[in-house]
Amino acid sequence: MKSIKPWVTFAGGVLVVVVLYWAQAVLVPFALALLLTFVLTPPVTWLQRWVGRVPAVLLVATLVFALLGLAGWGVTRQMNRLVDDLPGYRANIREKIADVRGAGKGGTVEKLQETLEGIKTDLDADAPKLPAARAVVVTPDQSGWMSGFAWLGPLVGPLGKAGLVAAMVIFMLLERRDLRDRLIGLIGRGQLATTTKAFDEAGSRVSRQLLMQSLVSGLYGIAVYVGLYFLNVPYPIVWAMLGAAFRFIPYVGPALGAGAPILVSLAALDGWTSPLMVIALFLVLELFTNLVLETALYAGAAGVSQVALLVSVAFWTWLWGPLGLLMASPLTVCLVVLGKHVPGLAFVGTLMADTSALPPEHGYYQRLLARDQSEAAELIDSHIKTEPPYTVYDTLMLPALSYAERDRLEQRLSMEEEAAVVDATRELVADAAESIRRHADALSAAAPVAATEGPAVLGPRDPMDVLGYAVNGVNDEVALSMLTRLVGDLPICVEILGTRMQAQELVSLVRDRKFSVVCFADLPPSPSSKTRYLVKKLRAALPEVRIAVGRWAPPGLADESAQALVDAGANHVASLLIESRNYLGGLLELPRIPTPDVARKREVS
Repeated sequence: MKSIKPWVTFAGGVLVVVVLYWAQAVLVPFALALLLTFVLTPPVTWLQRWVGRVPAVLLVATLVFALLGLAGWGVTRQMNRLVDDLPGYRANIREKIADVRGAGKGGTVEKLQETLEGIKTDLDADAPKLPAARAVVVTPDQSGWMSGFAWLGPLVGPLGKAGLVAAMVIFMLLERRDLRDRLIGLIGRGQLATTTKAFDEAGSRVSRQLLMQSLVSGLYGIAVYVGLYFLNVPYPIVWAMLGAAFRFIPYVGPALGAGAPILVSLAALDGWTSPLMVIALFLVLELFTNLVLETALYAGAAGVSQVALLVSVAFWTWLWGPLGLLMASPLTVCLVVLGKHVPGLAFVGTLMADTSALPPEHGYYQRLLARDQSEAAELIDSHIKTEPPYTVYDTLMLPALSYAERDRLEQRLSMEEEAAVVDATRELVADAAESIRRHADALSAAAPVAATEGPAVLGPRDPMDVLGYAVNGVNDEVALSMLTRLVGDLPICVEILGTRMQAQELVSLVRDRKFSVVCFADLPPSPSSKTRYLVKKLRAALPEVRIAVGRWAPPGLADESAQALVDAGANHVASLLIESRNYLGGLLELPRIPTPDVARKREVS
């Protein structure tokens, strides 16, 4: 059954794509009407408080579609006038062509043209001569009474679709509550919370995205109009409106919007200076729009990664043509929202959302598995710069040791591969400590107050000797080295013992060296039975010694309860290095530092 399920999923996906393509005559107007309904719902909701629902819907829909119709009619009329004016630009076009040809004389362009013309002449000479074909002239029948309405033919299809979209938008706005309730009833009454969240998030994301697009496009259109007006380009309002409209099309829209006015400037304006200034105008506007306007107004509005949006644009364009290109971004937003709230579509959110696909600790561990130590170091540096620096051990580095041991126990990693992860982590511990020191020095130089954040630097005290005992091997030893770095600002001396000892040997060492605290490092997922035995023996022999146990692990691998170790005689059991650091500092009556977010995640889980 497990081998059949992927094929059933694949067949279902293929069937959905086939239906979307086959039924596009109905689905495209419906999708366009649905998106317009998302956009028009906020103004309708605001207006119906004053005039009622039906008048608000009719007023908003009439105003929007009238403006769109007038804009389309105005642009069409201006384009017709431009076509009529083109013959007047013939002399200017010829002059520029002559300039281009003159620039190519005697150079590479002329030699290439001569070569191509010679090849064409040779091909024509070798080709067999065929008898000349007799021209057939077809004269249209002018006697039909419908000939006077022939101009209506090309308009029937677009006008019909526009009317269908307008009608659906009006009825969706009028019946939006009933449609919402029917969808909730279709999905199931047991999914009220999930469905409500999905509808609200989809509506807010799509509305925000289209609002930001409209604002950016409007500002861009105004700038285009002002620039082209002062550069004397004919019909600047047409190019401004087209440029603003084309910005709704991802990636290719801005190029299409800039291409037409540039070509017209080459045809209509004298010389080369003005057309080059038009090209410079669009380059400057595009840089300003991308780097300033979209960064300030549109960043994160869609919640979709750039690569996913590009793939989505290609897919919807292939499926539904130009209208699919126009609707690609909103449709992708809706898919991402569904992937977030529908468990069966979670993979869609993982592939297409602009959030990180891997949690930080998993990303770090994956880089170690790939033997990419440099990128793992970059993740450490990024965490130190953006989060409390002292949390880097618990958040990123320590989980990798537990994950490696888990994967080795489950035979997903060999012992050599686990050893490579541990060795890389051992080297990166020193690098992380150095990065934390540099970060603290930078904060001290920039703002002395900020330097007090994190572990406090204390005055001289009598040092406390702590024996760190690695229970199971090098993983625990590396974890103890992290603890050593973490208490480096405290008057605490941690001596790490990596040699395996019998319980009686360990008791003798602690008694002879007079350690006041013993810290056992025993990382999950290994069982704590061996540590419980050592704690019990040490407590029975040396009742005055403080015993701390570090069962340091990420939330998914942490122990559910530490009671067994406490019953065996441990004074403190920690699941985070920060907790062990705070316990040791508390023995010296030193201030605590906050635990990282991973502790709160563990409480939730």
